[in-house]
Amino acid sequence: MGQVIAIVSGKGGTGKTSFTALTGVALATLGHKTLVLDGDVGLRDLDLALGLTDRVLMDFSDVAAGRVSLDAAVVKHPRQENLYFLTAPLTTEAQLSSPDGLRDLLDEVREKFEYCLIDAGAGLGESFRLTTAHADRAIVITTTEPSCLRDAQRTVMELSEFPNGRVHLVVNRLRRRLLRSLRSNIDDAMDAAGLPLLGIVPEDDDLPALMGKGEADRFGYYSPARRACRNIARRLCGERVPLMRV
Repeated sequence: MGQVIAIVSGKGGTGKTSFTALTGVALATLGHKTLVLDGDVGLRDLDLALGLTDRVLMDFSDVAAGRVSLDAAVVKHPRQENLYFLTAPLTTEAQLSSPDGLRDLLDEVREKFEYCLIDAGAGLGESFRLTTAHADRAIVITTTEPSCLRDAQRTVMELSEFPNGRVHLVVNRLRRRLLRSLRSNIDDAMDAAGLPLLGIVPEDDDLPALMGKGEADRFGYYSPARRACRNIARRLCGERVPLMRV
């Protein structure tokens, strides 16, 4: 059976969508059949990062409501082997036909994919609850900014029903100069969030432009952000990989 992993953050601006895209690409590159699912109803943009906007016809609410099959709704990435995408509804008016619709959908996803990464909407609203309700694991994305760390703490409290070892922390968009100015370090971030560290991702100034052009899969492995997400993907697969030096 595959794993469903919710990617969440307490606030916007943490780089959650770019992390989801790069880690999904990394898992697929490692040979795992991977589905990236946009869970941000009404504000979806994961399709932009993956360059799949023109290929999306159905969203996950269509599958959950039984209007279309999962196989018909998912989009296979044209350049990246093993990578598939399922988008969120474009408008907030879209409703699931029953409370069990998403649960049944994710059960089918586990049967057909090794990994499913769900990019939740920022904050702790309906998208967060929808995304985490039936996930197997959760990854909390934060930066080292004090406001982000405080929101990460609040996010962790909302994930208290997950078993120990099933919620992890990723410190994203890490700038060494910012750490120095804040007189903080990674241990401080871990202590503030109260979670085990899955990985750190350094800030990459070229990343926003590449994501905007839908070229997440073409970002070379010399990129620090992509190397970091590849290491995180390997840890998700059970490998022991040292943290990157920033």
